[in-house]
Amino acid sequence: MTEKIRPVVKSDINHLKIVVDSSELFPSEYLDEMIADYFNNPETQDLWFTCIEKDKPVAIGYCVPEKLTDGTYNVLAIGVNKDFQRQGIAREMMNYIEQFLKKCDGRILIVETSTDDAQIGARVFYENIGYKNIATIKDFWKDGEDKIVFWKRI
Repeated sequence: MTEKIRPVVKSDINHLKIVVDSSELFPSEYLDEMIADYFNNPETQDLWFTCIEKDKPVAIGYCVPEKLTDGTYNVLAIGVNKDFQRQGIAREMMNYIEQFLKKCDGRILIVETSTDDAQIGARVFYENIGYKNIATIKDFWKDGEDKIVFWKRI
């Protein structure tokens, strides 16, 4: 499947908005601003990637290097269109970014999520693919909703 995963191109944007809405990742109207640096700044270190099925993007991933670190990256977003979930795409997307970062001298990949009940599946997913729950920051997102940080050496 990794041959179906590639960097995002501008013509993907409309389909990626559908992915974002379907997966309830974040409001799709934020995407244009979020991805602008990736398309407009040749010095950007942002990494945007997608999985293609039937010539259309069905997943989105967004990863950035952590400032002031040596080879530490953070997956800020990963989402799969609801019609394509539970087919191993998210696992392949994570494998893709891990392999890509290894080639770029990446050492550590972190993923942040939440204690919100809607994130139970995400927490189980990251543990199942070898990430360790290494930190909890109380009341980070709002009172009663903690940030959970998952970590993996790549």
